[in-house]
Amino acid sequence: MHGLNGLKYISTMVALSMRTIDQFYSDVAANKTTTEFNVSNTKGLIVWKILAASSSGIATVVNTYWDIVIDWGLLRRNSKNPWLRDKLSVPYKSVYFLAMVLNVILRLAWMQSVLGIKEAPFLHTSALTAVVACLEILRRGIWNFFRLENEHLNNVGNYRAFKSVPLPFNYQIDDDEDSSDT
Repeated sequence: MHGLNGLKYISTMVALSMRTIDQFYSDVAANKTTTEFNVSNTKGLIVWKILAASSSGIATVVNTYWDIVIDWGLLRRNSKNPWLRDKLSVPYKSVYFLAMVLNVILRLAWMQSVLGIKEAPFLHTSALTAVVACLEILRRGIWNFFRLENEHLNNVGNYRAFKSVPLPFNYQIDDDEDSSDT
């Protein structure tokens, strides 16, 4: 399992590297005049753009699958809660399905930078960057909630933790002890 988790992180690093190289060559091409930048360089730009988009797409699919299936423990076909897991802390099953859909949508939001969408008709470039960053913070908050819930339920199920811990305090008051203290 740790090896697969390592491959997940490697896919993200490859995607980031491809995106960085693509951005570097795009910046170099933008700074050169048309006489310095020939047709063969244009083909290289397209190759790096394709490599960046495909590696980012693969990393997004792998990370989304890992989030939902491994980290959250959801999408279990044979569960008593179809497509979820046997034990759930939130009483409304629709919350889990909504979280899965939101995770996919919010994971795809950052792909706009890979695909070269740098502005929206109603947002400035800096505002778009801020919105995407806020969406990622929201996605990570949702991820944390369901990851911790899954880990807690696994710990309780395997008797590594308890749902409630009895406190070692004695709340009974002895009248004899109180009268002897005075």
